[in-house]
Amino acid sequence: MELNILNINGEDTGRKIELPDSVFAIEPNDHAIYLDVKQYLANNRQGTHKAKERNEIAGSTKKIKKQKGTGTARAGSIKSPVFRGGGRIFGPRPRNYSFKLNKKLKRLARLSALSYKAKNNSIVVVEDFSMEVPKTSEFNNIRKNLKLDGTRSLLVLKEMDRNVFLSSRNIQRAEVSVASGLNTYSIMKANSLVLTESSVEQIGKLFNE
Repeated sequence: MELNILNINGEDTGRKIELPDSVFAIEPNDHAIYLDVKQYLANNRQGTHKAKERNEIAGSTKKIKKQKGTGTARAGSIKSPVFRGGGRIFGPRPRNYSFKLNKKLKRLARLSALSYKAKNNSIVVVEDFSMEVPKTSEFNNIRKNLKLDGTRSLLVLKEMDRNVFLSSRNIQRAEVSVASGLNTYSIMKANSLVLTESSVEQIGKLFNE
């Protein structure tokens, strides 16, 4: 697949770049994408939820009423789950939600996500650029020039540029990643995938090793 290379002003530079078919033109596997996104979201869960059960509630252990003759159900403790302020039955406990996926499946999921973006013409290639200082307005202007304003975009760099990252982090629906840190969830979530010229080559190397 061949795409035109744009500059940060949104103008065509007259140059083209070839996206490797082995990365951007495979037959997508929907189930692999589902599993990888599921793992990503599960791994981000803290799992610190906790409710107190009856043995953890602070309260008297005195029998609150006599066993018989009251006309109501017997009750042995104020900490019983049937009373207001009592413990919770089978409440949530801290747990680890993460699970394992094979490397080959995760690789297939990312390739499938990239292929979907290429198939839907949702990839934009821009020539390499840098920013001298972090400046949100300048980064926002780049998005407007590329007609990405108001859409969810993922900018992929060859290596982390601190100034670019700091310029983007206060803009809604704008995300910056490095080629080696691409994940299926971020790719699928973005409406447009913006690749720098050098990141295309880096992505090709990473997935063809």
